Amino acid sequence: MTPDPRPGGRIDIDRDAVRRDLMKLVLTIVELLRQLMERQALRRVEQGDLTEDEVEDLGTALMHLEEAMDELTAEFGLTAADLNLELGPLGPLLPRHRS
Repeated sequence: MTPDPRPGGRIDIDRDAVRRDLMKLVLTIVELLRQLMERQALRRVEQGDLTEDEVEDLGTALMHLEEAMDELTAEFGLTAADLNLELGPLGPLLPRHRS
């Protein structure tokens, strides 16, 4: 964004950059939720709470979600590392193994 020298203080906005940054934020949230769901699913499988069919369906759903995330990040020119926000002293938002 660059200030506009004209009166009124208009700001030029790069619409593509705004769109990409918005998608980065949305995909970061979706990736965080995907990883949380994956961990919860593993816990339930380990506890024996699911039938074999439920385990298979859950695995298939998580696989499709991961594929969709890969497609969307590629479409917007992002990598898994781009989605891993650095939270200062708290460290990265997502586990580093996915980045």
